[in-house]
Amino acid sequence: MSGDFTVEATIRADEGKGASRRLRTAGKIPGVIYGGGKDAVSISIDHDKMLHNLEQEVFYTSILNIKVDGKTEKAILRDVQRHAFKPKLLHIDLQRVNANDVIHMNVPLHFIGEDKAAGVKAGGILTHNMSELDVSCAAKDLPEFIEVDVTDLGLEQVLHISDLKLPKGVVSVALSHGADHDLPVAAIHKKRGGDEEAAAPAVEEASSDEAAAEGEE
Repeated sequence: MSGDFTVEATIRADEGKGASRRLRTAGKIPGVIYGGGKDAVSISIDHDKMLHNLEQEVFYTSILNIKVDGKTEKAILRDVQRHAFKPKLLHIDLQRVNANDVIHMNVPLHFIGEDKAAGVKAGGILTHNMSELDVSCAAKDLPEFIEVDVTDLGLEQVLHISDLKLPKGVVSVALSHGADHDLPVAAIHKKRGGDEEAAAPAVEEASSDEAAAEGEE
């Protein structure tokens, strides 16, 4: 299960660009909490506290405790709007959830065994084709991350989504669409130009021998 976070929020009555601008000037950010069979509610959240939360990877895959004017609701983070180049948040979307609600989330992939991978030891280069996986599961089963063990991955081998060991109750959304969506997660290939570089000295030696032979003639 993911981390335990409580987010303090306040219901806001004023909406529109002007109201949002005033909130940001006051160190707050506008947001909305919706879903769960209830009406959407416009809220405001402390900017710096939320920015700190977003610096933690686990926050993105946690069931959050959203405390709105004293009442606590469970929710997940659905969207974050950021300033184009400043470290500022502009808007937050939160979705209410219950423990048994089936949800879709992108969960980060944590690769282990990279330095010990068989293919790497054989001189290959490991590449990551994915950094996160879209999964479906009950909210209570949402993992913080998915571990990808590449220790046994050999040279010129590819690890696919179907090769991952997903936690109980967690399924890949891509695989639910069929085998054609069994995308590569990681692969180990030979270094480019390795064979050509190894062969280069032999070519140069041959050229030198030929030159010497021509000189003798």
